[in-house]
Amino acid sequence: MSENYSTDDGYKVREIGMAEQGRMRIDWAEARMPVMMKLRKEHSAQQSLAGTRIVGCLHVTKETAVLVEALKAAGAEISWSGCNPLSTQDDVAAALAAVGISIYAWHGMDVDEFYWCIDKTLELKPTMTLDDGADLIFSVHNKHPELAAEIIGGTEETTTGVHRLRAMARDGALKYPVIAVNDAETKWDFDNVFGTGQSSIDGIIRATSVLLAGKNFVVAGFGHCGSGCAMRAAGMGANVICTEVKPTAALKATLHGHRVMAMDEAAAVGDVFITATGMKDVIVGRHFAVMKDGAIVCNTGHYDCEIAIEDLEELAVNKREIRANCEEYTLDDGRRIYVLAKGRLVNLAAAEGHPSEVMDMSFANQFLSMVRLAKEGRELAIEVHDIPEAQDQDIARIKLATVDVAIDTLTAEQIAYIDDYSSGT
Repeated sequence: MSENYSTDDGYKVREIGMAEQGRMRIDWAEARMPVMMKLRKEHSAQQSLAGTRIVGCLHVTKETAVLVEALKAAGAEISWSGCNPLSTQDDVAAALAAVGISIYAWHGMDVDEFYWCIDKTLELKPTMTLDDGADLIFSVHNKHPELAAEIIGGTEETTTGVHRLRAMARDGALKYPVIAVNDAETKWDFDNVFGTGQSSIDGIIRATSVLLAGKNFVVAGFGHCGSGCAMRAAGMGANVICTEVKPTAALKATLHGHRVMAMDEAAAVGDVFITATGMKDVIVGRHFAVMKDGAIVCNTGHYDCEIAIEDLEELAVNKREIRANCEEYTLDDGRRIYVLAKGRLVNLAAAEGHPSEVMDMSFANQFLSMVRLAKEGRELAIEVHDIPEAQDQDIARIKLATVDVAIDTLTAEQIAYIDDYSSGT
């Protein structure tokens, strides 16, 4: 471990002296997360999580800090790590450590340090896990299987993690129930779309300062995250091109007014590229070989395998960091290609992640899922469970109330009409 990291019993962060700065950022997030603050007040009074030990592996941002402190206020004992080597906000990590949270996270860790941090959190011997990308759950299953018997359940925040956990469940390899927070409507239709769209554009602009208007902006993948990036890029005047492997997604992109083509074609015309697929090798050597001079390439997926940077390394004759989070690769013919945030999620590595307002709903789902697991985790089947529809709607209802929006309510007669198959025309 590098010696410039502050250490003490129960935490390892870059510099504990950054705590005051981090606390101000957490205060800012709290003022914009009214659903979480309401839940914190209610469940701290009830001590809904008393006696639980929650180990979390999730991006250490100001919004995550609001979730962590709500879990602690509700009675849980906590140990935390970041779920990506470049996404930790060091001042926020310091602020959590300063109030007694066991946390192991700093920006810029290498892969060995990343897994060391997860191992340290697991020393708490959790009763529940909270994950983003499933690296924590995989560590339990593959390295610390003896811990699984005490774990009553877990949660998963992101699309890729949910997919992999469902595959584990199908194979009978999953050792405890997991709630798919990502699949809640109040998560994927807001966090993934509006959050990823805004924060990814934010990361691109911070790392490059380029004008997006008039640029050919290539979005790989038109799922929730990709569609959000396309929407925000179009809103800034870019000409959006989408690449896809799923026919229905490609059709949606077409009907949204975007051009759709294969990456082999898009590579030669794009000015800015962003991958949002959850799949490896989306942009590879043959694509770099035909890109324009000055092309900008980045990723907003959870893992850094979508862009084959090793292929670009082989093609390049020179590499330098020309700006923070922006590396320039010069090819033998003089063309320059710029990779942002080392191919990791640009919205968190080069910016601050999703705005607090959308994370309010996502983390409300995480919080309520922890409460649900504390109550009924032992009774749940060992599989991946969805968020209850009632919870989804309750969170949306609370969020609407915080912005003074009122909606209609069905009458008893209207509710009866929904299932009345005798009504006819």
